Amino acid sequence: MSFQPNPGDELIINGTAYVVGRHPAAPGLAYAQAGRQGIVYQLIAKNGAPHEAKALKVFFPKFRIPAMVYQSEHMETYGDIPGLQVCKRDVLTPERNGSLIAEQPDLLYAVLMPWVHGMTWFDCLTDQRQLEASDSLALARALAGIGSAMEQKGLAHCDLSAPNVMLPFFSEVELPEGTSAVELVDVEQMYSTKMDRPDALLAGSPGYAAHRTVHSGLWSAYADRFAGAIIIGEMLGWSDRVVVDKAWGESYFDQHEMQTPCERYFILRKSLEARWGSKVVELFSRAWDSQDLSSCPTFGEWLVVLNAVTEQEILVEDTETEPAATDTVGVAAVSGASSEAVSSLATPAPLKAEQAEMLNQAALEQGERGVTDKLFRQARELEQQNKPAAALEVYRSLYHFVEDGSPLHVEVSAAITELEEQLNPKMPEQPEKSKAWHRSKMFIATASAAVVLLAAGIPTVSILADQSNQRQIEAAKQEEALKAAKAAEEKLAAEQEAAQKSLTEKQRQEAEQQAKQQALAAQKQQEEQKKQQALIAQQVKYEAYLAQKEQNKQAAAKLAKQKAYDQQEKYEKYLALKKEQEARAAKEEAARKAAAEAEQKRKAVQARNKENVLQLISLYNKAYASQEGGSTAKAKSFAKRFRALYDSNPSYYRSVGEVGYRASSIYNFLGDTNFRLPKI
Repeated sequence: MSFQPNPGDELIINGTAYVVGRHPAAPGLAYAQAGRQGIVYQLIAKNGAPHEAKALKVFFPKFRIPAMVYQSEHMETYGDIPGLQVCKRDVLTPERNGSLIAEQPDLLYAVLMPWVHGMTWFDCLTDQRQLEASDSLALARALAGIGSAMEQKGLAHCDLSAPNVMLPFFSEVELPEGTSAVELVDVEQMYSTKMDRPDALLAGSPGYAAHRTVHSGLWSAYADRFAGAIIIGEMLGWSDRVVVDKAWGESYFDQHEMQTPCERYFILRKSLEARWGSKVVELFSRAWDSQDLSSCPTFGEWLVVLNAVTEQEILVEDTETEPAATDTVGVAAVSGASSEAVSSLATPAPLKAEQAEMLNQAALEQGERGVTDKLFRQARELEQQNKPAAALEVYRSLYHFVEDGSPLHVEVSAAITELEEQLNPKMPEQPEKSKAWHRSKMFIATASAAVVLLAAGIPTVSILADQSNQRQIEAAKQEEALKAAKAAEEKLAAEQEAAQKSLTEKQRQEAEQQAKQQALAAQKQQEEQKKQQALIAQQVKYEAYLAQKEQNKQAAAKLAKQKAYDQQEKYEKYLALKKEQEARAAKEEAARKAAAEAEQKRKAVQARNKENVLQLISLYNKAYASQEGGSTAKAKSFAKRFRALYDSNPSYYRSVGEVGYRASSIYNFLGDTNFRLPKI
C-alpha cells in the first residue's frame, strides 16, 4: 500500500484533526499493527486524552468493500455492549471524505474506530506470563459476559482467537471507570441476522477451531461457542505454572490436537478441576467432546458457573490440597453467604466433620436456590409463550445445577423428555412411554406402598375367587349363547342386505351400459363432422403457408443485402477504432512505465531516507557515548560523519522526530568541542 504515514503526520477526518502515533519501541516509526485484512494505525486527537485515541484500519485492496458502510451502520447499535466498543465506527466514503481519499487513495472505505489499549491474549500466551488466580477469574468472567450478551442479541464474532481478544485489564494507560476487562477486535466477519453473509468466510484460527468444522467457513449464531470455551479454559488455566509451561506456543493447544485425547487436554482438565471445581470441568468437557457447535455450552452457562465462584473459593497454589477441602470451600463460595459463614467453612480446624457437612448442605441449598429458581421460572415462561425449543435449552442448562435424585431434578428431567418428544414426535406405531413415573418421588413412594398392600391381600383375594368361580363360569356360558344367537341374526340380515345390493347394482350397470352406447353413437357423429372441418381448415392453412413462404423469401433477400452493407460499415469502423486504441494503449503504456519508474525511485529514496534516519540516530548516540567516555576525538569523528550524512538531505531529516535537534547539537559541538552533547 502507498499509505505509509510517519509519526506526527496530521490527518483531518470528519472535521477532527489527528496525528499519527509513535511506536513505543521505535519512536521514529508509526504505531501500526498488521492483521489479516489490513493495517491498523493509531491516531491521537490533538485536543484529546490518551484513552480517547482512535484506530484507523486501512484495508488491503481485496477487502475494500462498499458494503462495509451498510455493515458499520448496523454495528453501531452494538457498540454499547461491553467488550464491543470497536463497533462504534465510521467508514471513510467518497461522499464525506472525498478530498482525503483523493490525496490518499488507500483510505477508501477505511474504518475509524476506538483504539483499544492493552495487550492481546496472544501476547500473554506467547510471553508465558503466569496470572494471579483472581486475574484469571476476572478475565474469564469478562469474556463469558461479552459472549452471553452477544448470544442474547443473536451475534457471533466468527473469528474468536487469541490475537482478537484485547486485554484493557493490563493497560498502562489510565482508562475510564467501567471499562471492560476484555475487548474483541476484528469484527468485520461478525454474524447477525441483520447483516449479509460475507463473500469469503474464515475457517477459524489454529488452536481455537474445532477440527470438525475447521475446513468449512464459520458464520452462524453458534460460531463462537467452541473457541470461547477454549479461551476461557486457557484464561482459567493460566494461573497454574504447570499449564503455562506445557503450552504449545501461540495457543495452548496445537491445532492437530483439537478434540483428541491428548496430553495437554488432560493436564488442563486436571488443573481446572483442582482449582475451579467440577462444574467448570463439565462445561469444558462438553465443548471438547461436542459433535457440532450448537451442542457446546452457551456463554450464559459459563457466566452462571463463573459468577458462582467468589474470592474465598480461589485456591492457593498448593498441589497437596485434598479434594475434600476444595469441595468444602467451593460449596461455601457458591452459597453466597456472609463473610463470617464463609470464613468458618474455609477454616476446617475448629469444626467437626458432622458440623462441616451440615453447614455445607445448608450453604449449597441457600446459594444455588436463587440460580435454579430463576432458570426454572424462565423455562416455564418460555413454555407458556409456546417456545418449546428455547425452553428446552434453558431446561438443559438448569439440569446441570440441580442435585441428582432431587424432586426438582426429576421434574426437570421429565420436562426435558416431554419437550424433546414434542419437538421430535415418535412414529404412531411406537407407544408413548408414560412420564408419570418421572414426576416426583412421592408418586414412586405411593406406588411402592400399593405394591406392599396388594402383596399382603393375596390370601383374601384367593378365597373370594374360589367361592365365586362357579357362578362366573355359568354366567360366561349364558353370555356366549346370547352372543351366538345375536351373531346368527346379524349374519342373516347381512345376507339379505347383500342380495338387495346385488340386484340394485345389476340394474345400475344395465342403465350405464345403455347410456354408454348412446353416448358412443353421438360421439362418432361428432368426430365425422370434426374430420370434415379439419380437412377444410388444413387446405386454408396450406394456401396461407405458401403465400407467407414467398413473402419471407423476399424479406430474407432484402435483409441479407442490408446485412452485408452494415457489416462492411462496421468493419471499417472497427479498423479505425483499433488503430485509435493501439495508439492510446501505446501512450498509456509509456505513461505507466514512466509513473512506475518515478514511483520506484520515490520508494527507493524514501527507504534510503528512513535507513539514514536510523544511521543518524546511531552516529549521534556514538558521539554522545564517546564524549561521555572522555574520547573527544572519537566523538568529533562521529559528529563529522553525522554532519556529512545530514547535509545530504537536511530538509527531510529536519522534519523527522528529534533529528533536527540532534543536528543542531552536533553543529554546536563541532564549533566548540567543550559543548556537551545532550542525551536525547
